[in-house]
Amino acid sequence: MAKYRCALYASEYHVAITVKSKLSKVEEMDKILQTTLFSNPGAENTDKALRLAKRRADELEIRNIVLASSSGKTGVEASRLFRDYNLVVVTSVAGYNVPNEIRMLQENRLEIEANGGRVLTSAHIMGGLGRAVHSKFGAIQVDEIIANVIRIFSEGTKVACEISCMAVDAGYFRTDDEAVAIAGASSGADTVIVVSPNNSHRFFDLRVKEIICKPR
Repeated sequence: MAKYRCALYASEYHVAITVKSKLSKVEEMDKILQTTLFSNPGAENTDKALRLAKRRADELEIRNIVLASSSGKTGVEASRLFRDYNLVVVTSVAGYNVPNEIRMLQENRLEIEANGGRVLTSAHIMGGLGRAVHSKFGAIQVDEIIANVIRIFSEGTKVACEISCMAVDAGYFRTDDEAVAIAGASSGADTVIVVSPNNSHRFFDLRVKEIICKPR
């Protein structure tokens, strides 16, 4: 049984969800999870999203953190906050907009790595060959369908699921450890989820366990 309470605070909504589950025949435990819903998507939510991610990671004793960051600006902020964690900053594939262009600034990459984070640049699992087929022939591909279904929740939710798989594919995360995934719309961060990640070729075994924050 779940009970929902929603209250509006300035530019954010906070939803407290009470989930009751049986631990045994005689024991029961109530878990209350506060989900923050931002009024608007975008980089203005970055600081709050990162701090919510840190708080929940600490509560759940999760050490794996994955974050999407193109230029590396948000990655630098995260690397300062998540020192001594297994932080993976996923950047855009080389040539994402312009052939041969690397979007992450070198000074940001160096600071992320100096703070103990790792930078991952690889093909996007929902934007590789399928996008090439679409661009060339106009045919919708299965990866685009999957991506747009997840975008029903938010752009950041789609990216968070995607980068979680990319971190597993690269060997940075294990499939039997939960992770906190952080992403956003076009820049910054506005979405945080807790996931049980999996390989991209086992994408439908990925599980979204909690939604910590997202745009409303």
